[in-house]
Amino acid sequence: MIRLTGIVFVVWGLASAHAAEPKGFLEGIKRHSILASTVPENGDQNPYAVVVAPVSAGIIQKDDVLITNFNNSTNLQGLGTTIVDYNPTTRKLVTFAKLPRNLAQCPGGVGLTTAMIMLKSGWVIVGSAPSTDGTTNTRGDGCLIVLDAHGQVAGALAGGNINMPWGNMVAIDNGAAASVFVSNAGFGIGSPDGDPPVVNEATVLRLDLTIPEGKPPVVARQTVVGSGFGAQADKDVFLIGPTGLALGADGTLYVSDATGNRVNAIWDAATRDHSAGIGRVVTKDGLLKRPLALASAPNGHLLAINGLNGQVVELDPASGQQIYARWIDPNKAQSPPGSGDLFGIAVTPAGDGFYYVEDEVNMLVLAK
Repeated sequence: MIRLTGIVFVVWGLASAHAAEPKGFLEGIKRHSILASTVPENGDQNPYAVVVAPVSAGIIQKDDVLITNFNNSTNLQGLGTTIVDYNPTTRKLVTFAKLPRNLAQCPGGVGLTTAMIMLKSGWVIVGSAPSTDGTTNTRGDGCLIVLDAHGQVAGALAGGNINMPWGNMVAIDNGAAASVFVSNAGFGIGSPDGDPPVVNEATVLRLDLTIPEGKPPVVARQTVVGSGFGAQADKDVFLIGPTGLALGADGTLYVSDATGNRVNAIWDAATRDHSAGIGRVVTKDGLLKRPLALASAPNGHLLAINGLNGQVVELDPASGQQIYARWIDPNKAQSPPGSGDLFGIAVTPAGDGFYYVEDEVNMLVLAK
């Protein structure tokens, strides 16, 4: 490995070693700026999802950053009920939504996860994987909650293919219709006590939505496009499961399979009418250390957040080459540094950097 100006370059061959031109998106990242605390008035902690608003609607301004909190004020997992909104222009953070702990449409209550998206129509969809004691011993199946642009609950989707919606959401969004993808990690998950097994029942679900003018989205069709991914109950991090989703320009859906320490690809994700299983393995192991959220960089590469150290990994989905691993949370209070601190990631609208959250200090950070 070669270290230069704080960036780790991994030499994959003579051609790579002698290449002078920039190889990746992360090479242009020069600094990290702490923007705001993600803790709202009720004390919720553990920031998870990071979503950049595609439009202005209600109390949300275009390019605002929305963040979910998974823990409550006593730091119990699966009990966070808030979404906060950071405005990059005013540099102010406000509470966008404070949901009731118990929601009739949501089995087990509310515990907001990394599963969140804002549609071009202004609707926000967020996942819940709830608990009452901070562990999967008391978990509920959860739901997908639909919020209007003022943070008010407009409906929820539960049951059937929905079971602890877990990973960051992506969409093909045309305004009046959208296809939304979300992973569900709750199937077969039991207690974290002892040595819990990896259960290969997690899925990736596509929801084809129609969005009537001024009305909440309606599910026209549900299709499980991926299945057989691993998930595991865990005392420390609640649940380990497929967390990252990213869409390629050709419609390929990329999935980070945390228990398998790999990134997989599901082809024809927008049109397929049956599951591709775990799809095709793009890359595994190497610089990946339990990959969590994914984001698509402007150069077509993928950015994968590591769960077992404070690094983000850039990889080329076409070749499977792992290009860089860059430290974005080197906190030595954890071992390895930054372990368990990173969750969501979102590329800036200008494509010149990315937002991420540091769980151990409950902060939103900008890297550019």
